[in-house]
Amino acid sequence: MFDATLKLNAQVPNTIYRKSVAEVEVQNLAKRYGKLEAVKGITFGINRGEIFGLLGPNGAGKSTVINMMCGYLRPTAGDTYIRNLSVKKKGRAVKYHIGVVPQELALYSDLNALENLTFFAKMYGIPDQQRKKRAEEVLNFVGLYQRRKDTPKHFSGGMQRRLNIAIALMHSPSFLLMDEPTVGVDPQSREHIFATIERLRDQGTTILYTTHYMEEAERLCQRIAIMNEGSIIAIGTLPQLLARLEPERTIQRPRGLQELFIQLTGKTLRD
Repeated sequence: MFDATLKLNAQVPNTIYRKSVAEVEVQNLAKRYGKLEAVKGITFGINRGEIFGLLGPNGAGKSTVINMMCGYLRPTAGDTYIRNLSVKKKGRAVKYHIGVVPQELALYSDLNALENLTFFAKMYGIPDQQRKKRAEEVLNFVGLYQRRKDTPKHFSGGMQRRLNIAIALMHSPSFLLMDEPTVGVDPQSREHIFATIERLRDQGTTILYTTHYMEEAERLCQRIAIMNEGSIIAIGTLPQLLARLEPERTIQRPRGLQELFIQLTGKTLRD
C-alpha cells in the first residue's frame, strides 16, 4: 500500500514560523522586473487536502507565482508560508514539504523508471535502505510498477507524465505544485492522472493545480483563482464564481467557467 507519510531522516534546520490556519499561505506576493510588474501583490490561502486551481491566460503571471512559491524565484515583496514556514527566509527547509510537477518533463531517458525514482530519492535525502522500497510503492501508486524496468523513451506521453508525478511524490510532500500535468496525454491517461490526484487529495495532500482545460478545473478544484495581468481578479468555489456571470440575454444554454473567464479577462485561457 502506498505510504503518503514517509518520514525522512534528514534534519530540518531551524525555521521561521508564522501561525496560520491554512496549509499554504501566500501574502502580498509581488515580482517586478524594472518597470514591469509581473505579479502585483497577490494574497490567498490553500487549506490542507484542498485542490486549488490557478487559472489565467498566457502572461498572466502564473508561472512567476509558482516559481516564487516553491523558492525558485525570489519575490520583490511578500512571502509564501508552507506549514507556517517562510519560503523566502528558509527556502531549503521548505523543500522538504514541497513536490513540483513541472510542465516540462524532468526525466532521465537513459535510466529506467525505477532508476529515475531512486536517483531522485537520493537527491531528496531519502536513506539508502528506503529508496528502492519507496520507489516501488510510488510506481505502484501511479500504475507503473509493471513497467519499472523500462526506460521513459519507451513510454507513451501519458506514462511519462505519470512518472513525472511519481518523482515529485518520492519524499511524501505535504504540498504539491502541478503545472499542467495532463498536457499532450490521451483521455485514458488523463483519467488515470485525475484518479491519482484525487487519491492524493483524499490522503490529505494539498495541491496547487494549473491547467488550460476548464473541465479539469471544474472537476478537480475545490476553489479556483483567476489571474490576469499579474493580479487575482476572482477567487472562490465554482458555484461562487459562476454566480458572477452576467444574466443571459439570449437563448438559454449551459454556462461554465470558460464563459466567466472570457467575461472577466476578455481572453480565452490559451491567449
